[in-house]
Amino acid sequence: MGAQQVRERFTELYGAAPEGVWAAPGRVNLIGEHTDYNDGFVMPFALPHQVTAAVSRRTDGRLRLHSADIGGEVVELALDGLAPGTDDDWTAYPAGVVWALREAGHPVTGADVHLASTVPTGAGLSSSAALEVVVALALDDLFGLGLPRWKLARLCQRAENVYVGAPTGIMDQTASACCEEGHALFLDTRDLSQRQIPFDLAAEGLRLLVVDTQVKHAHSGGEYGKRRAGCEKGAALLGVDALRDVAYDGLDAALEELGDESEVRRLVRHIVTENRRVERVVELLTSGDVRAIGPLLTEGHASLRDDFRISCPELDLAVDTALAAGALGARMTGGGFGGSAIALAEASAVDTLTKAVEEAFAAAGYTAPRVFEAVPSPGARRLG
Repeated sequence: MGAQQVRERFTELYGAAPEGVWAAPGRVNLIGEHTDYNDGFVMPFALPHQVTAAVSRRTDGRLRLHSADIGGEVVELALDGLAPGTDDDWTAYPAGVVWALREAGHPVTGADVHLASTVPTGAGLSSSAALEVVVALALDDLFGLGLPRWKLARLCQRAENVYVGAPTGIMDQTASACCEEGHALFLDTRDLSQRQIPFDLAAEGLRLLVVDTQVKHAHSGGEYGKRRAGCEKGAALLGVDALRDVAYDGLDAALEELGDESEVRRLVRHIVTENRRVERVVELLTSGDVRAIGPLLTEGHASLRDDFRISCPELDLAVDTALAAGALGARMTGGGFGGSAIALAEASAVDTLTKAVEEAFAAAGYTAPRVFEAVPSPGARRLG
């Protein structure tokens, strides 16, 4: 749904034109999975798929929300009644952003909001972060808060962690808020320093395909929380603030120190090796050797599958089939337990690869996957 349609629907719902229309994208994580809540390195880029929001201010302490994708009536909430744990519906994401802004002392007095999304939900492409960021950016503009993008991302993460109750890291919100067209974002999640790394696949004759397995996942589920708790346990046992502090060349010694803590050992091994993979991808892209990142993507999938144990049969089939059909590299992306895989391929191989994945899913009796090209796109912005 385009900006004009969102604007027109807002006017129908609320009886007046919105003060503005904003958009925030979903993201694909090229490399760096589950490293963000370990103070590590990540490398996402923004998708053309986005959440669009038409918004106007209110001064009466009321928040009115409507989604074109959910349908139903406008939901009206009192700002003074917003509190963590009070909402388990989709409205918790925008309401949580308002709560986080007000908790931080920002004078948000109410809003009318209409939302429409093209980001696939449950596909590991950060539809929730896009929803949070678009609301935060609109409110920042309308109320003249003057917050830098990294701080908006932090507030959106707080909304998801505390208000929604999903223990996610900072990557998704930062990607949605800060990515640039034609680039991947190299983000140090400890200090939030950023580098925009050129990632123009078309110029290299390459494509990055997303395979949405249609297997839904939920970050607020217990398995994600277990992995995070296990990583925190590993850091505590090793006497470091976060697993980011375990050096790659000291990994063997660290694993030895963990003794018979087999599950923690696996988690630590993934995080430490994944941070190194991010650094290697940055080095290769910076030197212009884009094709050479393929094996690192594939290594990352093996680590997520075998050490972090968050893959699933559909993701493994997508990756294995893509590689057999000629992909330069492939891996699952996102939080895991479903969602999407990515495959780096020559432009000439896209049709063959897509057909192979679709046929493999059909032969296995799985729901047909959705395969599309991921094009590095702009981050959150005002549309009008």
